[in-house]
Amino acid sequence: MKIAKLIAAALLISTAPAFAQTYNIEPNHTYPSFEADHMGISVWRGKFNKTSGKIVLDRAAKTGTVDITIDASSLDFGHEKMNEHAKGKDMFNVAQFPTATYKGTSIKFNGDTPVAVIGELTMLGVTKPVTLTINKFKCIEHPMFKKEACGADATAEFKRTDFGLNYGTPRFAPEVKLAIQVEAIKAD
Repeated sequence: MKIAKLIAAALLISTAPAFAQTYNIEPNHTYPSFEADHMGISVWRGKFNKTSGKIVLDRAAKTGTVDITIDASSLDFGHEKMNEHAKGKDMFNVAQFPTATYKGTSIKFNGDTPVAVIGELTMLGVTKPVTLTINKFKCIEHPMFKKEACGADATAEFKRTDFGLNYGTPRFAPEVKLAIQVEAIKAD
C-alpha cells in the first residue's frame, strides 16, 4: 500500500509542471509606459524601450509567475533633454541602477482569464509590492512565429517617492500611473 501511495505521489509531482507553459517576452512589442504629474499643469508620459523576461502560466492550475527586467537607460519621454535629466542622479540614476525589475509571484484568475499579478517592483534599489491589473488578455497562434503568443494590457498605480524618486516633490505629485503592453511567445 505504501509503495502504491509513493508511486501515485511521484506521478502527481512529475505531471504537475506539464501544464505550466513558459513564454518569453517579445521585446519589440513590450513597452512599460507611465504618466506622471508636471507641476499640476500637464501630464508627462514616458516609456522604456528595452525589456526582457519571461512569464510562466499554468492555466489548468490557474497559477503563474512574471519576471521582467527593464533597461532603465532606454527611458524615452520623446524629449531628449528630459531623457538626459531623468537618467541622471536626480531621478532614475541609471549609472547606479541600470535596471528595474518586476517579479510577479502569483497570477489571479477570473474563470479562465488572468486578471491580476501580485508582485514586487524594484526601482532605485528599493523593492515594494505592486499589483498589476490585467485589463485585457488574449493568446493566439502567432502568424509569423508559428507559436502561441499571448498579449496583455496591464496597469498599476504607485507613488514614486516610495522608491526614493523624490525629485520635484511636492511641486510634482508623487503618483505614477503605470501601463504595460506586453506580448510573449511560447518557449520551445
